Amino acid sequence: MKKIIFYSYPICSTCRKAANWLDKKNFEYQLIDIVKEPPLLEYLNLALDQYSSDKKKVFNTRGKAFKSINLDINSLSRKEVIQLLLSNGKLIKRPFLVYEEIKVILGFNEIEYAKQFF
Repeated sequence: MKKIIFYSYPICSTCRKAANWLDKKNFEYQLIDIVKEPPLLEYLNLALDQYSSDKKKVFNTRGKAFKSINLDINSLSRKEVIQLLLSNGKLIKRPFLVYEEIKVILGFNEIEYAKQFF
């Protein structure tokens, strides 16, 4: 069985769509509230490795929390980015899905999910 850790925000409609998709496909996953418990440091590092060309993709750029920080993310060091992400789960792009502990999938796109899981 595939190991899936699903960081979600309960009131996020995109997170609910992703959870519904996983449920319909009968995937089992560990559900974690991203605001109460942000992703582990190793998963944030994994995401930053995958999106190294644009660190901003790891952020929830449409959210109020992001708009309130008013920072140029690309000018920050990796350590500063991680500290920022760990300081507020609402800053992190969601859903934040960790697949087999080797890949991070950000946001929800049905076609992308289908490509990743099949």
